Formats: sequence, structure tokens, C-alpha cells
Amino acid sequence: MAYRVIGAVVMCGVATLALAQDRIPDRAPDGRKYLSQPLVTSIYTADPSAHVFAGKIYVYPSHDVPTAIPDDDLGNEYAMHDYRVLRMDRIGGPVTVGPVALDVKQVPWASQQMWAPDAAYKNGTYYLYFPARDKARDKNGLGTFRIGVATSKSPMGPFKAEPKPIAGSFSMDPAVFTDQDGKSYMYFGGIWGGQLQRWKNGTFDPNGSDTDLHQDDQPALTGKVVRMNADMKSFAETPRDAVILDEQGKPILGGDHDRRFFEASWVFKRGGHYYYTYSTGDTHFLNYATGTNPYGPFTYRGHFLLPVQGWTTHHSIIPTGGKWWLFYADTQLSNKNHLRNVKVTELSFNADGTIKPIDPFVK
Repeated sequence: MAYRVIGAVVMCGVATLALAQDRIPDRAPDGRKYLSQPLVTSIYTADPSAHVFAGKIYVYPSHDVPTAIPDDDLGNEYAMHDYRVLRMDRIGGPVTVGPVALDVKQVPWASQQMWAPDAAYKNGTYYLYFPARDKARDKNGLGTFRIGVATSKSPMGPFKAEPKPIAGSFSMDPAVFTDQDGKSYMYFGGIWGGQLQRWKNGTFDPNGSDTDLHQDDQPALTGKVVRMNADMKSFAETPRDAVILDEQGKPILGGDHDRRFFEASWVFKRGGHYYYTYSTGDTHFLNYATGTNPYGPFTYRGHFLLPVQGWTTHHSIIPTGGKWWLFYADTQLSNKNHLRNVKVTELSFNADGTIKPIDPFVK
């Protein structure tokens, strides 16, 4: 197996994982060469939410940790319990790994599994949004996913969590988009372990399906969208469905696993259009749909990232330095689904606004 040396990493605080710091596999086990390399190798990172704050790039990832829990459809092997923020001055520059920004032990209402977070900034305060299981127990002995918020005066934290989750929140994968008019919206939700299928009637069903609705000929479960109040800590309304339509204007069906929503909403605006991007989960694509309203509906446009090494990926997209960039994750460092590493590559658009698909491997 070939190896290569990657760029510098600056650590703040105590390193949490004994990885090979300067040598990583150059190729996948099947011989394909990776398109891009991990941003950091000192810890495992995934689900990167990238933002530009005060001219610097901050990435808010999940912090994957080793565990002996076997893979299952509920994601119990993803046992993350804290967050570390990554910072860089520019794409390709040195990356600083921050100290612990928030630990589940510091969240009064949470019990376990600090999954994919996001962040926002308003009026001198940074907001960290995160999903975690509460202290209730369902038929599997697990808590119900809620979405919390924590605040800090620094983008690196530490963050102080609110004593309760956001009222009306559920499921996982919060992503906050602020429009040009200053209004902010949270997009969230995920099926299977994300429990979205258990909320199909508006209230949580503790004995509901562990995967999806098993209604392949019916409209697929949708992610949710909700406008935030000015305090950035609460919902201004009841969450709505972020509906994805096909080319004929009909909802994508539950059986269309190559196109339907699974998890990992991320929204950005370009050329007057809202791009609703998401993961298909078990078919391993990143997809996008576009609309003219932050609430949708959104019309399906296609895949923009082909399957990575690993079960799935979770992403973010930002403009910086005159280009657009896709942050994503794979399992190059570990070849284990629950131990991932964040990467970044340029994202390009065609003249008509469609996204040029990316292959995460070099041909």
C-alpha cells in the first residue's frame, strides 16, 4: 500500500486519538486513488458544516470515536460525545483543531450521541446547533433525538448549552441558512436512526418503524424546514415539509432510493435559486434540488457527489476565495464506517446553474 504525507495540523488542547499523523493510505482497498485528502488526521471527523466567519473558515464536524458497537441500521456505532471545531485561513492552508467545544456531559437534557452539528453567527454571538438523544427510553432502550443549541462569543467555543432542547424540535441533522433579508431557517431530519419516520403523524411514536415507512409507492418522507425566531434559539412556527418534486412536479416516492431524502440537509443560495442538498443514505449519493423559496418545493436536479468509501457522507457547501467548495467525509483513514475523515474539494457549476457531478476518486 502506498502512503503520502499531508499538510500541517495545529492542535489546541489534548489530542484524543492515536492516529498515524503523517502517513495515510494513498489508495482505497480496491485500488482507486482518492480525489482529495483528509483535512486532519489527529482525530476522526465527519459531517462537516463549514462557514466563513470574520474572514476565516470554520468547520463544525462530528467527532467520531472508536467503539466496539457493531454496525446496525439505527447507527448505534456512531457513539460521538463531543465537538471539536476546525479552523483555517484558506482552503489548503494549515488546519487548527480546537479543544472540546461542547461535551454531552455539559448538556442537561442529553444522554448520548452528539451527531452532525451546524453553526450560525448573529450580533456578536455564535450558535452551535446539535442533535442528541434525550433521557427518555424507547422500545430499543434509546432516547429520542432532539435538537439543542449552545452559544459562545468565540467561533471555536467553548459553547454553553441551553438547559432544554429547542421546543418543537425532533430528529437530527440541523442546518441553519440565513437569507439575504436576514431571516434564518433550520433544515433538519433523517430517517432510520434519525427517527424521522416515527414522527410521520406529528408526534413521536416510540414503537414506530426503525427504518422508513415501507410505502414505496407513496410520497417519500421529507426533511423539515422551519423559520427561526430572532433569538436564534427557538422556532417561529411549526416545522414544514421540505418537499422534493420530480421533473413532472410530483413528489419523489419512497421507493426511489436514488433520489429520495434520507438525511443531511444543507441549503445555499446562488443566482436567485435556493439549492436544497441532501444525502440518499443507503444508496450513497449526495443530491440536489432547486427552488425559488426557502420553504420549497424543490425540484430534483441530480447527483453531485458519487458514493465515497464508507456507508454514506454528510456535507456542506460554501463560497470562499472566489470559488465554491464541497466539504464531505469518507473512511480513508480507518476503512470503518463509523470512523471518518473530513475532506474538501472544489464544486463547479454549469452555465445553467446545474452542478457538475464529482467523483470522489481519480479516474
